Amino acid sequence: MSQTIKSMLSVSVVACCCAAPAFAQATRTWVSGVGDDANPCSRTAPCKTFAGAISKTAAGGEIDALDPAGYGAVTITKAITLDGGGGQVASVLVSGQNGIVINAGAGDQVVVRNLSFNGIGSGLNGIRFLQGAQLTVDNVSMTGFTQNGIEMAISPTAPATTGLVIRNSTFNRGATGVKLTSGPVSASLDNVAIRGAATGVDVVSGSVDIRNSVLARNSGYGVLAEGGTIDVSDSLFTGNGTAVQSQTGATIRIANSELYNNLAGFGCGAGTLASNGNNRKGNNSGSGGSVCAPNATITVQ
Repeated sequence: MSQTIKSMLSVSVVACCCAAPAFAQATRTWVSGVGDDANPCSRTAPCKTFAGAISKTAAGGEIDALDPAGYGAVTITKAITLDGGGGQVASVLVSGQNGIVINAGAGDQVVVRNLSFNGIGSGLNGIRFLQGAQLTVDNVSMTGFTQNGIEMAISPTAPATTGLVIRNSTFNRGATGVKLTSGPVSASLDNVAIRGAATGVDVVSGSVDIRNSVLARNSGYGVLAEGGTIDVSDSLFTGNGTAVQSQTGATIRIANSELYNNLAGFGCGAGTLASNGNNRKGNNSGSGGSVCAPNATITVQ
């Protein structure tokens, strides 16, 4: 064998030995506090962060947490589920940045469940939803974000089907709990508690329906419609600056809800504030700003 051929074979052997292993994308991957992002993210060789696992997870797949740990910030660009696992405290702990940014395809659905988000007083947004068909958030807690717990900032040219569903979740402290900033969007909140924010729910564009929820001790507003529509039923407003307020061009419809111990119950915002007459009010002092009665009626059928 010539010296040239021997040298070529030797180089090939070294290259093969030194090449990093390639992992195929899996439909289900795992993360662990004692994992390593160099791993294939299998159950027996998990990754350490969501960011490390997402590139190894196929579109439409799922990333599951094996144990309580902090799994870091991540940008989501495809349909996927992040599951922190029931009965444990899997978390996203961030400082000075967003926790999760969703910039997926127009038809992609993203699910985030069983997670604790902590902005430790300097995080920006817990979840910032920029593009996708739907985001479902289930059994999460948000605290310590300076901008929003969850913000929908969708392009005005996005499909009108863009939606957000939040269930069984809590928001504590921060500027705003849930904000719809832009785009043809809709959101649904069921069994959600927002406490200690500046504003609980703020709608600039789109529509929100809120059921079975608690808006408490928010210093500015429980719910504020700067634009679009907010529909509220079977919910409690207590200890807020103003429980509900609708600005010019916006609409709030409220039914079968309770407004107690707010500085103002129904605020005067020059928008449409409609009631079907079965809400209950008490001890709203009126010292938090102008107070108005509803200016429209919901027809009961």
